[in-house]
Formats: sequence, structure tokens, C-alpha cells
Amino acid sequence: MSVPGSWYLILAAVLFSLGIIGVLVRRNVIVMFMCIEMMLNAGNLTFVTFSRMLGDVAGQVMVFFVLVVAAAEVVVGLGIIVSIFRRRLGATADDLHILKG
Repeated sequence: MSVPGSWYLILAAVLFSLGIIGVLVRRNVIVMFMCIEMMLNAGNLTFVTFSRMLGDVAGQVMVFFVLVVAAAEVVVGLGIIVSIFRRRLGATADDLHILKG
């Protein structure tokens, strides 16, 4: 018995919504970073679901490119977060102004 594609799309919408809420509500930079990654994974789930429903490989190829962009985001984002944590004990979204130089 196969799970319908609409269930995957509903799960992706819930994950994306939780990611948006996490970015808007939380002030911790690491939690915001993880919420952005959750939003990217919700988009990946949507691409794979439509790829499966349509019988096309293009959605899975898009997931590959999104994962490459997410890896680049992790490198840059973690570099910024580490530079903030070196200057202060904690990091919030308001602390980004200390990187101005």
C-alpha cells in the first residue's frame, strides 16, 4: 500500500510553516539557522513528491542543486556564527551589528 502524494505535500507545508515560525519567533542564531535548513528540506520534500507523482527525474535533480546551495549556506552561516561566538558568550539576532568592523 502506497502513501498518497498529498500527505507528503501536507508534511512539507507543515515543516515549512514550522521553519518560518522558528525564524520569526526565535532570537538564537543557531536555532534560526536550523529553521532555515528545515525550510530547505521541506522544499526538497516537495520536489521529490512532485517528481514521484509526475514520473519525472527533474525534481530529484533540483534536490541535488538545493543540497549544494544548502551546503554552501552551512559553510558561510557557521563561519558567521563562529565569529560571533568568539566575541561574545551567546549570540542572538541582535548581535549581528558587531560584525560591521
